[in-house]
Amino acid sequence: MNLALLLARAAASFGDRPAVSEGVDVRLDYAGFARAAAGFAAGLADDYGLRPGDRVALAMSNSWEFMPCLLGCWWGGFAAVPVNAKLHPREIAWILGNAGARVCVVTPDLADGLIDLPATIATLDRVLVTETPEIAALFCHAGAAAPAAVASGDLAWLFYTSGTTGRPKGAMLSHATLLNMVMNYFGDVDAVSPGDCILHCAPMSHGSGLYGLPHVAKAANQVVPASGGFDPGEWIDLVGRWPGASCFFAPTMVNRLVAHEGIGRVRIDHVKTIVYGGGPMYVADMKAALARLGPCFAQIYGQGEAPMTITGLPKWLHVDDGRTGFDARLGSVGLARTDVEVRIVGPDDRPLPPGEAGEVAVRGPIVMSGYWRNEAATADALRGGWLHTGDVGRFDDQGYLTLLDRSKDLIISGGSNIYPREVEEVLLTHPDVAEVSVIGRPHADWGEEVVAVVVPRTGARLDPRSLDALCLERIARFKRPKDYLVVDALPKNNYGKVLKTELRRQLNGAD
Repeated sequence: MNLALLLARAAASFGDRPAVSEGVDVRLDYAGFARAAAGFAAGLADDYGLRPGDRVALAMSNSWEFMPCLLGCWWGGFAAVPVNAKLHPREIAWILGNAGARVCVVTPDLADGLIDLPATIATLDRVLVTETPEIAALFCHAGAAAPAAVASGDLAWLFYTSGTTGRPKGAMLSHATLLNMVMNYFGDVDAVSPGDCILHCAPMSHGSGLYGLPHVAKAANQVVPASGGFDPGEWIDLVGRWPGASCFFAPTMVNRLVAHEGIGRVRIDHVKTIVYGGGPMYVADMKAALARLGPCFAQIYGQGEAPMTITGLPKWLHVDDGRTGFDARLGSVGLARTDVEVRIVGPDDRPLPPGEAGEVAVRGPIVMSGYWRNEAATADALRGGWLHTGDVGRFDDQGYLTLLDRSKDLIISGGSNIYPREVEEVLLTHPDVAEVSVIGRPHADWGEEVVAVVVPRTGARLDPRSLDALCLERIARFKRPKDYLVVDALPKNNYGKVLKTELRRQLNGAD
């Protein structure tokens, strides 16, 4: 089934409903959304010679035009290649070349760095800039037809990984994979109705764009903030304008919202669901968020190779029911989603029992087809028919999965394994600590030693001795940091994840 049929059906039944909005203004209703997507597809075929299976890159900051371009790719049977807008032009150029993109759509803020790429990328015929008559003409193209016929396994979304350990890899997500993600959202996260909306404050090239799809399927409004990003005050205003609001947040966005001076004026009755994921949400931070906004939160754990759909902690499990283990539940990433198998494996890929730490492995229809033009990486990641995530975690005896760290972030000191997440959870209970990241530093005798990089709360002066005393009180002595570095901010990527690779580079450089 072509994913564009989700839009075609929504337009047929709810054509006059708001479909795509910018801030408080409706740009397209569902009938107009479908016409724009169909026109975009027809224009790319008629004017630029694209054929089903060709790749179309979307190197776009958040824009109301993203959704008709994305659905337009599928309407024509093309594969979309959404690209992180924060990448350097050279990095974007590499992705376009690797994907063999025929056309690249860019927002005006990226145009100067990308407009000349057809001269250097053999497959790339054209760079199209949004907010121009050229794009407007495509949306109104007269040759629009029904969505193209595609096979369920055909490529829909080429999702490039962050590439923190080398060149990014393109995870191949088929129409069937993304349709499974949509159905899993309805089954395990939330129901959606035509009067609802999704606020796209996080990058639409990533999780927010993916979670736009179940909202298309149910004719809900796609709202892009006028700022194009996340401003807590703007979000509060938009929630006041648009009821039934859902969004996808990184944990750092949740924390910024809770700390905002205007949090008291949020129309809580308009907030439907805040899905969070993409990094650790510490127990203390989630408790603060629940106290402010109530149980509107749902956690997901996924990755580009299994988009948004490995485990989850639904809203009702964020309510303290008085049973023991509530803190452990909040510190977990929830239960295996309905249509996936999840297990913990050791170095030999044998499954491990509850309580033992190992690599998270996943199997099911949500898993990617493989990595684009990278057979070796595909064979390694999908060995034995299971996606090996590179994440270290453990199940408890009730089926809750707790992520400890990425395997590359594991600290081995004196032969003992130390998971930074455990140390970070302790340090975040200190009243003067706003953020913390724990990393390993090379040591001549022990291999690595534990270092905590700490951001103090506004106006606080951190005393490393009090941090050390806290760690000695809560965790084994060998896990406690040997050094505490106080900084103004932690380096993060476009999705709010702390860049531990960059922290290690800075730390080793300082040595």
